[in-house]
Amino acid sequence: MDGTTAVVTGGTRGVGRAVASAFADAGAHVVVCSRDGGAVDGTVDELSRSGAASGLRADVRDEFDLERLMEHADRAGEREGIDAVVANAGITHGAPGEMPLDGESYSRFDDTLRTNVRGVFATVREAVPYLADDARILVPSGSIARETKPGMGAYAVSKAGAEAVVRQAHADLDATAMTLDLGVVDTALTGDQGGRDPEEVAPMFVWAVTEADPDEHGGGVVGLREWKSATR
Repeated sequence: MDGTTAVVTGGTRGVGRAVASAFADAGAHVVVCSRDGGAVDGTVDELSRSGAASGLRADVRDEFDLERLMEHADRAGEREGIDAVVANAGITHGAPGEMPLDGESYSRFDDTLRTNVRGVFATVREAVPYLADDARILVPSGSIARETKPGMGAYAVSKAGAEAVVRQAHADLDATAMTLDLGVVDTALTGDQGGRDPEEVAPMFVWAVTEADPDEHGGGVVGLREWKSATR
């Protein structure tokens, strides 16, 4: 990834933080964002110890924040353009398994979809003017987007919607868009219920940017099994 520029939304903790670190270690200039400006500053300081990094406070629910983020990223690296976008920022309002759809308030449902679906759409849309040739758009997801599990409410709906954004982006853009199914990862978003460490799945994103075959994986869902098979 030497000389490339990568944007990671929600890049200050969990999967996003691990991916940002992996990208920086691989030689990319990493641009991170979060709603917490202090967390952005701290993450950039840490990443800059081993690579190149910068960041802005940005809320993916606000397209004007994302516009500024992408404008910054376009100028941040060694050359103009954005080579990879990881639309990672996401939320859940409640504990996994304890969010039945009939118990969701309209406000929680709206905010979940605004962040997890519209936020992915806005991230992609605002990046489009700056995407380099052969750019990669990556969206982390999980089986909950395709398999029914009680008590997952608006979150399950939102992940299915995010995967639909990926498919349409791949169909409409010159960039390669992929959904990465990470399985269960131990983060605050999953309620710290165990699973893989974020650092275990971060190399999958490096592979998706540098080696994944657009004809084979573009527009689709790439799981851990497919990733491991492709890297044997």
